[in-house]
Amino acid sequence: MSGNGLSVLAVDDEPPQLEDLARILRADARVREVETAASGQEAILKASRRTYDAIFLDVRMPELDGLELARVLKAFAHAPALVFVSAFDTSAVATFELRALDFLMKPVTPQRVAEALERVSASSPAAEDARTPGSAAAPVPESVSDDEVIAVNNVRTRAMRLLTRSSILYVVAYGDYLRVFADSGRYLARGTLADIERRFEAHGFLRVHRQYLVNLRRVSEVRPLLNGTALLVFENGGQVPVARRHVPTLRRRLRS
Repeated sequence: MSGNGLSVLAVDDEPPQLEDLARILRADARVREVETAASGQEAILKASRRTYDAIFLDVRMPELDGLELARVLKAFAHAPALVFVSAFDTSAVATFELRALDFLMKPVTPQRVAEALERVSASSPAAEDARTPGSAAAPVPESVSDDEVIAVNNVRTRAMRLLTRSSILYVVAYGDYLRVFADSGRYLARGTLADIERRFEAHGFLRVHRQYLVNLRRVSEVRPLLNGTALLVFENGGQVPVARRHVPTLRRRLRS
């Protein structure tokens, strides 16, 4: 929190609910700025690029729900205050186990939002810094904003963590799930290869097979095969097949 007020991110997959919450937040004098996110993935992306004093997040969202999102946010070096919003009270206990500052029932009211913001203002470490002369919040390194992150689950423990795009070697599609191979190990994520391809294509990633998307910057060896296909070898010893129809594109990308 700066001397000018709170920075808040509102997260909800339902546009009318999100707009209503953002409107109420913006009307409060303690709030300096309000940004919005329509999904858990979008919220992680925005929170990885900058810091927020508080995040108001819906509990029930597709793919990455509010509770899963909160566990990811809690792992951030500068974790924001969390305020959950839900149409159901069955999740209240779980949210407070995550040390949420408040739990708002839908439809939210200005009074309840104001109470939640008061708790955020009183508990924010950034607010304490603002009250201390000469102190300043640490800026988010520029490298973080340049390297997109995705939420994944550890294959063995199922614990959620964040992976930076640059740490990913390759991604394999298995139906509605993705297996992600990175420097730190193997992980699972919900989603489609097409979605990851759209997000990462401009950053050195290439679809080389209907099941495989690779980070060309992390390829250590290209092995042409007699049948017109190829094999990519990575730093971790992993190998990815290149379908025949993708070989010409691979050659162009490697020469560019």
